[in-house]
Amino acid sequence: MKPIKTASFLFVFASLVIFETLIANSDGLSTLHFISKPLIVSVLILYFLNTTKQQKVAWRRLTLLALAFSLLGDVLLLFVFKSEFFFMGGLLAFLITHTLYCIVFLKHRNKALKPYRFIALFVVYAIGLFVLLKPGLGELLIPVLVYMSVILLMGITAYLRKGNAPNTSFKLVFLGALFFIISDSILAINKFYLPVPYSNFSIMFTYALAQLLIVLGLKKRF
Repeated sequence: MKPIKTASFLFVFASLVIFETLIANSDGLSTLHFISKPLIVSVLILYFLNTTKQQKVAWRRLTLLALAFSLLGDVLLLFVFKSEFFFMGGLLAFLITHTLYCIVFLKHRNKALKPYRFIALFVVYAIGLFVLLKPGLGELLIPVLVYMSVILLMGITAYLRKGNAPNTSFKLVFLGALFFIISDSILAINKFYLPVPYSNFSIMFTYALAQLLIVLGLKKRF
């Protein structure tokens, strides 16, 4: 297979994201949502596979595995209207995704970096969000707390690449991690606190951008 051109990939990826955000809010086209949403991460997997196929390093496989669990999570969350178990399954899939990303990011960490202020800022944000969400969590309090802790760790490990990974790679991955946290924060607020205007659009846009930036950033590492 010929290498996929980044420009062509970005056009397809952006088109899918735009299409998905449009149909997710349209009753007449909602069934297409079950196809378009999984396609977003699917094309990311295809692109990453194609453009890094000469590399056999372990963290390439871990990245692909993280994307695969993201895809599984996307599919499971499509069916949350049927049962809360699908939400729990999606939560678990993304918990594994973030754990795998943490492992990948730590392989490139700068051991000399001591970002105590940055970590403190992240912890304060997480505590504030948890206090906001806690009254509406009910039986999901512990699972959500665990998930928040892991995605917080994912953001911290992304920052720990600073000074060791190439600068462009660091910036892309770190921004991706931040957008992932933003996306999950909007989703959590919308589900457990109060409805967020245009939540379908904002959640999908920030999530897709997060995955894209992480993939492009890790690809810069090769």
